[in-house]
Amino acid sequence: MTCPLQAKPKVAAPPRVSREVCHNHQDLSSGHEARLGVTGLDTEHEYRPVYQTSLVDPADFWSAAAREIEWDLAPEHTLDAADKRSARWYPDGKLNTCVNALDRHVRGGTLAEGGRSDQAALIYVSAMTDTTTTYTYAELLSEVERFAGAMRDLGVVAGNRVVIYLPMIPEAVIAMLACARIGAVHSVVFGGFAAPELAARIDDAEPVLVVTASGGLEPGRRIEYPPIVLQALDLAESTSVRTVLVKQRPQFPTIEFAQNQPATDVLPASDQTVAARWLDWDATVAEAEPAEPVTVGACDPLYILYTSGTTGKPKGVVRDNGGHAVALAWSMRNIYDVGPGQVFFASSDVGWVVGHSYIVYAPLFVGATTVLYEGKPVGTPDAGAFWRIVDEHDVRVLFTAPTALRAIRRADPEATAAHRHDLSRLRALFCAGERLDPATFEWASDTLLAGHPDTPVVDHWWQTETGWPICADPLGLQELPVKPGSAGVPVPGYRLRVLDASGNPVPNGTEGNIVIGLPLPPGCLSGLWRNRERFVRSYLSAFPGHYLTGDSGYFDEDGYLYVLGRSDDVINIAGHRLSAGSIEAAISGHEAVAECAVIGVPDELKGSLPLAYVVLKQGIDIEPDQLRDELVERVREQIGAIATLHDAIVVTGLPKTRSGKILRKTIRQLTAGEHVEPPATIEDPAVLTALADRILANPPLGRPTTPDHDGDQVAQ
Repeated sequence: MTCPLQAKPKVAAPPRVSREVCHNHQDLSSGHEARLGVTGLDTEHEYRPVYQTSLVDPADFWSAAAREIEWDLAPEHTLDAADKRSARWYPDGKLNTCVNALDRHVRGGTLAEGGRSDQAALIYVSAMTDTTTTYTYAELLSEVERFAGAMRDLGVVAGNRVVIYLPMIPEAVIAMLACARIGAVHSVVFGGFAAPELAARIDDAEPVLVVTASGGLEPGRRIEYPPIVLQALDLAESTSVRTVLVKQRPQFPTIEFAQNQPATDVLPASDQTVAARWLDWDATVAEAEPAEPVTVGACDPLYILYTSGTTGKPKGVVRDNGGHAVALAWSMRNIYDVGPGQVFFASSDVGWVVGHSYIVYAPLFVGATTVLYEGKPVGTPDAGAFWRIVDEHDVRVLFTAPTALRAIRRADPEATAAHRHDLSRLRALFCAGERLDPATFEWASDTLLAGHPDTPVVDHWWQTETGWPICADPLGLQELPVKPGSAGVPVPGYRLRVLDASGNPVPNGTEGNIVIGLPLPPGCLSGLWRNRERFVRSYLSAFPGHYLTGDSGYFDEDGYLYVLGRSDDVINIAGHRLSAGSIEAAISGHEAVAECAVIGVPDELKGSLPLAYVVLKQGIDIEPDQLRDELVERVREQIGAIATLHDAIVVTGLPKTRSGKILRKTIRQLTAGEHVEPPATIEDPAVLTALADRILANPPLGRPTTPDHDGDQVAQ
């Protein structure tokens, strides 16, 4: 079947489920790939021919894309698929990621001379300090060169890991690019994470340097970072950290560091000691000479970014240098339709994958201008924050999370603040991080962007592991019809399939496991840091020959994908993927708790919230409200405010299998009010009956017991 798509309609008709069209997703000639066509269009730059070429001859396709990158040694081989499970892209190529982001644009001089030295590279907008600072490409390169030199003087060399624990300030971008410049591997940790989470990442990455700041700013409060870093270093088993560099902010008390610190010197105003020197960022950089870029292999790691796993232990996703640069540059031009000199605003945090890919790297790869925003979508100062930036800085594309749009809609349902600003130059509004529900899509299209029918609202889908979109409306290739509730069509390079539990393709309109045929395209994870076994077990074992996304969904008859949710126990809260296991670990540490189960429940604003079912230890007598308050606070302290519990409910027991596994899916179904048949493997059906009676007597949904805290982050 050929999809009857026309150029640039606003919204397509709702998806129609069909059982009659071919659904063999494994055959290019008869699967959904063959239906992703556009009648009457035949140029090589439109979606259908580009997508099919990427699957038929991926090596040739990605060899052509690699020509947009500057190589120190151009690769002769595009793909080494000897081990299809972990294909290596551009295995004999050499390059430097920082050079591709900065040097190559500065080398040509000013705009008048054919270069981008004097073009804005980074616009830093801080709603928390009411300041805006612009860095040209030349200025940003100078800052990066000096900080790279400072790290080199501290003994950081290629291959060393550097943990970056910073708020949304320019130094976060500078530190990341400086690591790339000298071949160090950065691991950015979101500034809102608590000390135990930071310690877990230090233990796994074993960094020689931690880069932090005197603090981060949130509406109504300041968060001091050094005490968190101190506690994390104390909790961590690793002793790899030799130095902690602190960027001091004027909003926090100045910390005086001794000139000659002993290895176990004490941070001022602290009674803790750690085996690391603490140094001031500015003083250290002032003494440094600019560092030249270090050539690295295309398959060498650029960064480690930790994402939640179902066991509670974070997984260190490894991204390489070469494939990363090629894929992100390609995506900017062909998905987001952004090129040199244009402004791209991703309202994420650098601690998340969107911040890595689309605040720091991708816009700079193509010579665009990126916006770094320190603030919230509402309350800093109002619901017009995003639209003010779009207007004042001529933003071409805004990339945000559905959670942010829901927060704006709740604060400003008529979009009055948005209508005070000129949004006519906005090419598109992209959303990701969680499913864009149809109601929010319709509000954004019909109310927020009223009067701008040529500005599409585009939901698209990808993961920390992939690093760039899996499904989207590829605006740079061809603007396709939008289907509310769908994440769009598969992006070139991704052979998407929907399979049942036995690995068989399911009919269109039937929910199944979303998988990607191997090899994965460039830019996707090359593995998990020092954990090959977990990489294979987590992603490659369930369906041989495929990468398991962990999401479920279905294709419609036109080849559009609908992503319905997680098929594992990771909870997606406002675009943040948090492990149910890590939240359970925090709760289980309470002296009154014998065991617990945490599930995600629907929330209108944040998509999901964690709900805990708790079994008390024998002989414990505690008021439910007191326990709930203590558990809420405990989770906030150990995980972060983003994981704030919806509720904590005391029950007499948790349904389990005979092997002792808690039946979380069954608990989710009961909580949602669904009819549940006792699983054949259940240990004690009476426990399930008691839980069902408890839920029926006092339904937990629709009655949140905790406020929406200022510390909660909205990000992808």
